[in-house]
Amino acid sequence: MAGKFEYLPEDLRNQLTQTALQLVTKGKGILATDDLPGDIDKRFVGFGIPIGAESRRFYRQLLYTSPGIEKYISGAIMYDETVYHKTNDGVPFPEYLLSKGVLSGVQADLGLVDLQGFPGETATQGLDDLKARCQNYYNLGIRFAKWRAAFSITDTTPSSLAIQENVHTLARYALLSQQAGLVPIVEPDVSIQGNFTLDRCQKVMEEIWSATFKALVDHHVHLEGVILKTNMVLPGRSSNEQVTAERAAIATVEALSRTVPPAVPGVGFLSGGQSEEESSINLNAINQAPGPKPWALTFCYGRALQASAQNVWSTNHSEIVAAQEIFIKRCEANSLASLGKYIPGSIPTFA
Repeated sequence: MAGKFEYLPEDLRNQLTQTALQLVTKGKGILATDDLPGDIDKRFVGFGIPIGAESRRFYRQLLYTSPGIEKYISGAIMYDETVYHKTNDGVPFPEYLLSKGVLSGVQADLGLVDLQGFPGETATQGLDDLKARCQNYYNLGIRFAKWRAAFSITDTTPSSLAIQENVHTLARYALLSQQAGLVPIVEPDVSIQGNFTLDRCQKVMEEIWSATFKALVDHHVHLEGVILKTNMVLPGRSSNEQVTAERAAIATVEALSRTVPPAVPGVGFLSGGQSEEESSINLNAINQAPGPKPWALTFCYGRALQASAQNVWSTNHSEIVAAQEIFIKRCEANSLASLGKYIPGSIPTFA
C-alpha cells in the first residue's frame, strides 16, 4: 500500500509540462554551453584564444546571437557564471535568449566526487543548497536545470550501489528543481570509452534508465515535466565491434521502450565524444528506427554543435559571422536528424 504523499500543485505541474514540451518542440534541440570555466579555458589555450571570463562571455554571445538560432534551438544550458553575463548591449543572456523564444537552463550540480569504497566510480554533489539556488535561478529567468551522474562500463562497473546512489540523487534534484518551477533534465551519462560490446551497453543502459525512473516515481516527481538527457547505445570506443548506425539505433530505441515511461515528453541525447557528423547520423538513424517512440528524440549537444564554429573562430577571431553561420548549419543538421530527415554528408563540418 502506498504511503502518504503529496503531488505538486496542479498549476505548477501544468507549468512544468508546458516548459518541457517547449524544450522538445518538434525539429528543435538543446544547446549545451555549460562547460566548466577551466575546461573551456583549456580549449581556448589550444586555439590560441585569450582565456578568462570575458573571452568565455564573448564566445557564448557569439553562439546565442547567431541569426536564426531560434529555428533550431529550444533551450541553452548555462554554467552558473554565464547566467550573470550580458550581451555587449547590457542585456542578460537569459533575457536576450527569451526574446528569441529560447529558454535558458543551468547546470545545477556541483561536480563529481569519488564514491568511497568503489574505485573508479563517482557520485554527484550539490544537493545541500540546491532548493535556494533553484529559486534564485528561477527569479533570474532560468526555466530548466540539468544534473549529471557519470558511469563507466568495465568488468566490475557500474556497481549496483553506484547506480542506486546516483539515481536517488537525480530524483532528489529533480523534485527540488520542480518545486522551484524548473524543469529538470536528468542526465545519467555512461561513457562510451571502454572495451564493451553493443549488447553490454544496452544491458547497462536498461538497468540505469529503469532505476532512474523508478527513483523518480518513488520521489513523486512529475514525469510530464522531466527531460531525459543520456547517451546513445553504442559499443565502447576501445572494442573491435563494428556496428551500423541502424543497428545501434535499434538497440537504443529498444532499450528506451523497455524503461522510459511514455509520460516523459522527450529524450535529448548527448554526443558523448562522437564527432559532429557521427552525432547527426546516429540521431537520424534513431528517429528512423522501427518501433514505438512516444517521446521526442532530439539532441542536447555541446561540442557536436560547436566544434566547427570554434575552429573557424580560432583561426581568425574576426570571423564571427562565418563561425555563426557554421554553428547554425550544425544546428540545422541536427534539427533534420531529430526528424529523421538528415542526409549524411549533406552539411559539411570543419572540425
